[in-house]
Amino acid sequence: MTLPMVALLWLGCSLLWPVGAMRSDYLAQLRQDTVDMFYHGYSSYMEHAFPEDELRPISCAPLTRDRDNPGRISLNDALGNYSLTLIDSLSTLAILAGGPQTGSYTGPQALSDFQDGVAEFVRHYGDGRGGPSGAGIRARGFDLDSKVQVFETVIRGVGGLLSAHLFAIGELPITGYNPKPEGIAGDDPLELPPISWPNGLKYDGQLLRLALDLSERLLPAFYTPTGIPYPRVNLRSGIPFYVNSPLNQNLAEAMGEQSGRPEITETCSAGAGSLVLEFTVLSRLTGDPRFEQAAKRAFWEVWHRRSEIGLIGNGIDAERGLWIGPHAGIGAGMDSFFEYALKSHILLSGLGMPNVSTSRRQSTTSWLDPNSLHPPLPAEMHTSDAFLQAWHQAHASVKRYLYTDRSHFPYYSNNHRATGQPYAMWIDSLGAFYPGLLALAGEVEEAIEANLVYTALWTRYSALPERWSVREGNVEAGIGWWPGRPEFIESTYHIYRATRDPWYLHVGEMVLRDIMRRCYAKCGWAGLQDVQTGEKQDRMESFFLGETAKYMYLLFDPDHPLNNMDAAYVFTTEGHPLIIPKSKRGSPSRENARKTKKSKDVAVYTYYDETFTNSCPAPAAPLEHHLMSSATAARPDLFAVSRFTDLYRTPNVHGPLEMVEMRDKKKGRVVGYRATSNHTIFPWTLPPSMLPENGTCVAPPERIISLIEFPANDLTSGIASRFGTHLSWQTHLGPTVNMLEGLRLQLEQVLDQTSGDYKWRITHIGNTQLGRYETVFFHAEHIKHLKDEVFSCRRRKDAVEIELLVDKPEISNSTLDLSEELLDEDMDDMMDNDTINGENLASNSLFQSLLRAVSSVFEPVYTAIPASDASEGTAKIYSYDAYTSTGPGAYPMPSIPDTPITGNPFYNAKYPAFNFPWSTVYLAGQACDGPLPAAAPREHQVIVMRRGGCSFSRKLDNIPSFSPHEKSLQLVIILDEPPTSPDGADEDDDDNVVRDRGDLPRPLLDRQQTTPKGMKRLHGIPMVLMRADQGDYERFGNAAGVGMRRKYRVESQGLVVENAAVL
Repeated sequence: MTLPMVALLWLGCSLLWPVGAMRSDYLAQLRQDTVDMFYHGYSSYMEHAFPEDELRPISCAPLTRDRDNPGRISLNDALGNYSLTLIDSLSTLAILAGGPQTGSYTGPQALSDFQDGVAEFVRHYGDGRGGPSGAGIRARGFDLDSKVQVFETVIRGVGGLLSAHLFAIGELPITGYNPKPEGIAGDDPLELPPISWPNGLKYDGQLLRLALDLSERLLPAFYTPTGIPYPRVNLRSGIPFYVNSPLNQNLAEAMGEQSGRPEITETCSAGAGSLVLEFTVLSRLTGDPRFEQAAKRAFWEVWHRRSEIGLIGNGIDAERGLWIGPHAGIGAGMDSFFEYALKSHILLSGLGMPNVSTSRRQSTTSWLDPNSLHPPLPAEMHTSDAFLQAWHQAHASVKRYLYTDRSHFPYYSNNHRATGQPYAMWIDSLGAFYPGLLALAGEVEEAIEANLVYTALWTRYSALPERWSVREGNVEAGIGWWPGRPEFIESTYHIYRATRDPWYLHVGEMVLRDIMRRCYAKCGWAGLQDVQTGEKQDRMESFFLGETAKYMYLLFDPDHPLNNMDAAYVFTTEGHPLIIPKSKRGSPSRENARKTKKSKDVAVYTYYDETFTNSCPAPAAPLEHHLMSSATAARPDLFAVSRFTDLYRTPNVHGPLEMVEMRDKKKGRVVGYRATSNHTIFPWTLPPSMLPENGTCVAPPERIISLIEFPANDLTSGIASRFGTHLSWQTHLGPTVNMLEGLRLQLEQVLDQTSGDYKWRITHIGNTQLGRYETVFFHAEHIKHLKDEVFSCRRRKDAVEIELLVDKPEISNSTLDLSEELLDEDMDDMMDNDTINGENLASNSLFQSLLRAVSSVFEPVYTAIPASDASEGTAKIYSYDAYTSTGPGAYPMPSIPDTPITGNPFYNAKYPAFNFPWSTVYLAGQACDGPLPAAAPREHQVIVMRRGGCSFSRKLDNIPSFSPHEKSLQLVIILDEPPTSPDGADEDDDDNVVRDRGDLPRPLLDRQQTTPKGMKRLHGIPMVLMRADQGDYERFGNAAGVGMRRKYRVESQGLVVENAAVL
């Protein structure tokens, strides 16, 4: 049977499918096909390769470490000579055991295979004890002369053993398996009451003890000056090849162990920061805190070194803590760091603090504790909330700087860590995990959108190439393999769980059929060396059975107990389910909790930020107008991603086929089949029977582009072309325009989803393409006079910016985020001086000026910037956003030039006070008890009042009459300070507020201004309302100068340019 005929038969079967959700009997068949796929690989491994690490599915032979070539790290990093595929497969067997009890190879059969697999592993490697029973027929535990990668060994070896242990003792669910321990647990957490299995094994924690043995052999790698682990370790001899490690006291001996080039100390963010899940569970199960402490320290050490814009890099030196290369992304080398930030939050939720002491009685190796090199981690860094905050901040930076729509459809790009600018134009298959992580985090819409790119690529190539070139629109030359990776099907599983959209079931079916069609080998499943040619690899990586088959099965088994488990369990980055049992969660008793609250030695950290997503939305009910009950299939951007990946011109081998005759050189005339359609038919992954005969897809949105070019004279054109002075990248927020002459802008019309209004967005400046969240900064002095229809700068009448100059800098009372408050204080002494990253793009003053331009009006309350060189410490400027008054009593703002501030071309840095028009300030309190002194408006240019006590109009009525001149009253500022009463209410406040911009208030003066005697005021007083923080009222009293800057917005053809900010 030819391959096209297989596709034709599948098409014929699809005609029986119902409209809407997938029918249960068909879902059961897919589930069984997945089980058969797993067992074809697992049985072949046990027959042809066990006890070696992996299987050669084409040769029907084992695959082992390459001892003749130690530098072949692509093989030797993972293969430790300890039956890796069996370890990785145990949790999948346990999950299949929880499937239908009457199924073929699920239920009792899979449970028996799981228990037999555990027994075989114990027979070969012992039971993890120190006596005779600890010696297996292959090794005593993991006493093996294997130099392995720490990361791969933890996620595959340690994680696989721990997950299987949790299934074995009943902490993770297996339908029909109810273990009954014989006896009562003692004080030793490593000696459990035995559980008798039908195969004769009495399970008493053998896998847990072996996981401890393996993990102890990894601890030498954590003996670094930074706490970031070395990338590799020998399971028998440790790290003699890292000569600078504090563990190697005898340098001469260490040098003698080393041959050839010095050992590479470069690790990656994922390798160093993705150990928390496995090591935390191990520490909680064994009562040994060393592993949890070391893993968390490594995570925070990497996070502490993120760039100014919040991006982590790829390579990092474990000894010096310095980044190696500028690359930042979500793919290879960085992927699971993000994953473990969120999942550590989930796993640790509700947990108490880890133990601080442990017993050495069960150690099977020499006792090592790398944490002794460093101060203890602050209690805050152990909390679930700390990891949630890290995830929120990490994803915010990814979304702002990496999630780009520079092409037809948004995707996660590879950018410069410090600037956020494009660095490499590729998409790698490891990044396909990120949409699934977003679904877990509640970012479902972004997850759906991001996953479409990987779905389109899989649909086009019937696999996911390791790297796809955005520039070429095709597979990156020489990097087109797919070794059976699970990331895409993992995300498909999680998004289906979040949406219940049948689209994802059909995506899973597509993946399953493509694997069975392209990867089948006599003795297992082969990876693809080239997704375009179909050339196979003679290797079945352990993660194919440990992850790919597992997520595929769980996708097709919605009733599996793991899919309905209401507990804080997680899948590791290797797909192993982990949970911390209730008995090991360390939650303090009420008495201990009271003691903890009273203790000054324990810091309890709580975090909540409403600006981030903090819960998962419930799956939306399918709407009738959705195409075949699939909201994904009805998306209006579906063609955009098809065009981005060039899928729309790719023949659809899963659609209708026609019979053709072809000539074969050996066979002569043969009959074949070819596709009669491409993937412009929507949706790509649903069968044709689900498409209505007269159905139409949503039309792709029309792109409206506008080009603006400012005229240039010969001088400016020559300078710009030679020196490129149009733009300067002084901050990560976006470019600043230094000169308009000769500047070329490209704008695209976009729809604001919040307001429903169309706006312009600058997408290009000259030949420079901007990212989705980049802002273009213009100096007000350059553009405020422009009133052209094509490019107009309009002053906002509702808001101004108040500038305050103080002589002596004060300590800000604003709340620091976790990275500053915790890491800077508690980790400075943990960091080597050489690890400080000096990639600052601009001075703080200019950076804060740009940041203020894109901030919302009242958040943050103010921004403090040094008015001169920070070393002088003589002056500081505070900038506040303020709203102008409205109503019959409103009066225009003073007609003064905008006050220059730091970073402005006209700012006088030598004499800061010369920049400010007003220097006398009167503090009037609430100004509700009667007229102010006559000297208040006559001798002071600014009067500052506190909000509350009476209406805005009443406050102005209490200002005595005065003759206007430059030394008399120019402006009244009302400070909206934080409430001081317990409930935050002020019963006397009778202010009227017009809320015409969401929650941002404009003060309403509901009648014309009058004097204290009731006379109509001849010269109105301008007034603004600004939100203030504690201490700001007094700060105005100490002011050396007060100024004002108007706020502007840029428009083009009557629409606002949303990413143009005026400084």
